[in-house]
Amino acid sequence: MGGSYLVDALQFLIQTFFGLYIAVVMARFLLAQVRADFNNPLSQFVVKATQPLLRPMRRVIPPIGRIDSSSLVLMLLLQVAELVILYLLRGQLPGIPGLLLASVGELVNLALNFYLVLLLIMVVSSWIGGGGYSPVLMLVDQLCGPLLRPLRKNIPPIGLLDISVLVAFLILQLAKILLVAPLMDAAHLLM
Repeated sequence: MGGSYLVDALQFLIQTFFGLYIAVVMARFLLAQVRADFNNPLSQFVVKATQPLLRPMRRVIPPIGRIDSSSLVLMLLLQVAELVILYLLRGQLPGIPGLLLASVGELVNLALNFYLVLLLIMVVSSWIGGGGYSPVLMLVDQLCGPLLRPLRKNIPPIGLLDISVLVAFLILQLAKILLVAPLMDAAHLLM
């Protein structure tokens, strides 16, 4: 019985470390997609943290148009590695199709959660205010811009209240229900 506590602790650590690093790689991918300010201190941290693994990958995996394909491949490889390690700790070996589908589902879920957190940061910062320059809020605004622009174009504010963030939040939650959940269900059937 005590061994399961150790396995649980090990799984927690693996999920935490892999999850954090995959999130940093995803941030780099998304920052490049929106052409964010890479002079921002937070952007520079993201680049420095991901450069050791991305530099060699970029030599063999070219970008596809504006899409940083090496970042996408790195995220997928890391997610697959995490899931394989977690399954092996449980004494199981998943099937490759299910593993790949589960990895894609986990990455889509992470991207949706990433944007939900960014929107939450936007809302809280609008309540707190404070004015002045914030490198974090600058990046949050750059990352959320492509998501919010079409909504703001079609949804007028109600007085001083911009409800486009609420609508974006609802759309992201629906995507988790209608996209991620079926992906994960299909992946478990293939495992």
